[in-house]
Amino acid sequence: MAEITEKDLDDIARGAAILGTGGGGDPYIGRLLAHSAVREHGSVPLVALSELADDAVVLPVAMMGAPTVMVEKLPSAEQVGLAARTLATYLGKELTHIACAEAGGVNSLIPVVAAAQLGLPLVDADGMGRAFPELQMVLPTLYGIRATPMSIADEKGNRGVLDTVDNHWAERLARSATIDMGCSAMISNYAMSGAQARESMVPGTLTLCAELGALVRQAREAHENPVDRVVARLRGRTLFSGKVVDVARRTVTGFARGEARLSGMDGDTGTEMLLRFQNEHLVAEVDGEVRASVPDLICTLDRESGEAVTTEGLRYGQRVTVIAAPADPRWHTPEGIALAGPRYFGYDLDPIGVAG
Repeated sequence: MAEITEKDLDDIARGAAILGTGGGGDPYIGRLLAHSAVREHGSVPLVALSELADDAVVLPVAMMGAPTVMVEKLPSAEQVGLAARTLATYLGKELTHIACAEAGGVNSLIPVVAAAQLGLPLVDADGMGRAFPELQMVLPTLYGIRATPMSIADEKGNRGVLDTVDNHWAERLARSATIDMGCSAMISNYAMSGAQARESMVPGTLTLCAELGALVRQAREAHENPVDRVVARLRGRTLFSGKVVDVARRTVTGFARGEARLSGMDGDTGTEMLLRFQNEHLVAEVDGEVRASVPDLICTLDRESGEAVTTEGLRYGQRVTVIAAPADPRWHTPEGIALAGPRYFGYDLDPIGVAG
């Protein structure tokens, strides 16, 4: 895929929502913004990570905040461009490429909007290979790349630039600002060179999103099981199939936190799954036994359609299949686990991987 055209956007959104592990924002919102931007400005060139020149200036753009709020407080296209332009002006550098901070329903398409508006190519990569709730939880952090200077902008036109002592402080201060901005804001951070991007980012993310979305669509057209197609492509496994019987969800300190209970169906009849989440799914338990955890991917898919069900979209009565897939191997290093493993989120357990 040498460029992203309007016809690619639905597949990318569908696949990105799967990789988003329940978070990363509502894919419908991302689709609306991206369709409008590409229709107005034209297709977006897509550049492989390996093709970046060492001195390229790469700027990730994303939406920050609680997914529950993003559904009701829609961003504007101008807000996306404002975040990118604000940081570029502060850095005093000419941007050469836009990038994705994470794979997620809205955050894989927000960069498409920025690239279309600014007339820049988009890098086929992201900083995680999935979605995580906090902004320091990216692989560039493991390589010593600073989150700041970072820009933050709201839908009213307020904007600012943060410069912090480390990436954890960037998350803390940006989260406070995001709460004051109504629990959702547009950000641009982790400005990096092409050499840094090649070393620290996950290659091929947008191509994978498009492939996953197409797999789901084609499976439905062929009356095949789309969930099986997704599991095979991600080299994952099915954890549970059941009906949502309870969701406890609350917006706290700028996050959607909570848990969902599922009652087993088919081969899982008579058992119960508990999903614990903070924007994204963090831990999956069956009858009290942990079956999967961060940093690996835990994804909820509609049993029939194969569409991802986000944490803010979970509702009583939905019939879903929960799958797990391996994360980028760098997340399973001691440094990666310390940054985004179960204990960081307050769970007293070692990571339970897909092969575990």
